[in-house]
Amino acid sequence: MLPPEHPYLENTIDGFRAAFSDGADIIEFDVQPTTDGQFVVFHDWTLDCRTNGSGVTREHSLAELRPLDLGYGYTADGGKTFPFRGKGVGLIPTLDEVLAAFPDQRFLINVKSDDPNEGAMLAAKLKQLPGERLQGLMVYGGGKAMDRLHTDLPQIPAFGTDGIRSCLVKYELIGWLGIMPDECRNTLFTVPINYARFFWGYPNLLAARLKANGSTLVLLGDYDGSGFSSGIDDPAKVAGVPVRLDGAVWTNRIDLIGPMVTAR
Repeated sequence: MLPPEHPYLENTIDGFRAAFSDGADIIEFDVQPTTDGQFVVFHDWTLDCRTNGSGVTREHSLAELRPLDLGYGYTADGGKTFPFRGKGVGLIPTLDEVLAAFPDQRFLINVKSDDPNEGAMLAAKLKQLPGERLQGLMVYGGGKAMDRLHTDLPQIPAFGTDGIRSCLVKYELIGWLGIMPDECRNTLFTVPINYARFFWGYPNLLAARLKANGSTLVLLGDYDGSGFSSGIDDPAKVAGVPVRLDGAVWTNRIDLIGPMVTAR
């Protein structure tokens, strides 16, 4: 964890409000099911790192999760200090609460499993929303979970993470032929910015072809060979983003990157 540069904890109502204020067009968050049929907005599979609770997140009820301190485990110096301890009590929100707090904003929801039952459970929850609200939502996660969600709720975009990887590999191989792989249709084409130039037609023609196939070009941060690519979080990297990009920039530091992109 990095030393805090602002007062907001991730996946909280106040944090989302600040992100939208800083220029976010859409916010990605993670959901975990509870034992009593709810969804909480919380990143980790277990509670031990971030909170004063313990065990697998989805093995708890909402009543058990609600009193936890979301800032309890935050330390950037190996446990010498805990600057958010005591400040995150009761801040884990439900999916319903987030959507109610931001009725006109767009979200990308991450299902943290490949369980088709979880896809069905989320579909049933989202079906309760008005049709116009669904237009501002997208979901991604394990392929089996997304297949079930798409079957039960076909009007909402749902992407399997395994399909996203397959899309990139196939397009890199055959994109120059003018062929758009099926895996690249109606999805997010997420590519690290330091590798984007290797994808045929980048940026403008690639973005246009993706858009014609219901997809969006999304630029991530640099891929370093470790199997992981984060967001474009370094202000110096913004210079590498095409000025007229018809797509999206993924960032974990909207407070830094948002104003810079907006100014361009």
